[in-house]
Amino acid sequence: MPGRSPVLVNVPPISFIMIDGQGNPNDTDGEYAQAVSLLYALSYAIKMNKTGDSVPKGYFEYVIPPLEGLWSFRSTKEAFSGDKSDFMWTSMIRQPDFVTPSVFSQACRTVQSKKGMDISKARLCTWEEGLCVQCMHLGPYDDEPATLQKITDFLNSNGLLSDISEERKHHELYLSDPRKTAPERMKTVLRLPVRETSEQSDAL
Repeated sequence: MPGRSPVLVNVPPISFIMIDGQGNPNDTDGEYAQAVSLLYALSYAIKMNKTGDSVPKGYFEYVIPPLEGLWSFRSTKEAFSGDKSDFMWTSMIRQPDFVTPSVFSQACRTVQSKKGMDISKARLCTWEEGLCVQCMHLGPYDDEPATLQKITDFLNSNGLLSDISEERKHHELYLSDPRKTAPERMKTVLRLPVRETSEQSDAL
């Protein structure tokens, strides 16, 4: 985990359960809240495989990783208007290496049968994020622009360019539970995809 100064990282391939959606994440019982509930239900179903008849090969005891999210806004917008209903997001939770498609499918069947949840939007995939700059943000989500400015200053000082696109997006890792943590104590890792400038690439 980074400190409160930006750092350059190269993120390797990681397995996630992902759910895509859109709209204001603060809407009570909205699409985002439903996606988060499904992600945790599936993740706990996988974790509890240790109590079933068939323990997955390679299973080990672990703590479910924190919720993460990829964020953008509707493609028709040139810039974020401040209206959170414009958000496009992918909500996701990292999975251990032993989680194969068959393990994921079994978790989907379990969650569907025991909780009656619609699992159709959830997918298991391996995602390689690549070269990024990340920094710890301390405080409310709405204060993130100040930390993002620190990242921008770091890019300008180190010959790097933002590489946000349809495939590479603004990434957040949520280390605090907003239901239990005071806003000023919230910890969120902000991670932005980057690329080297042509001058720096030529020098290397």
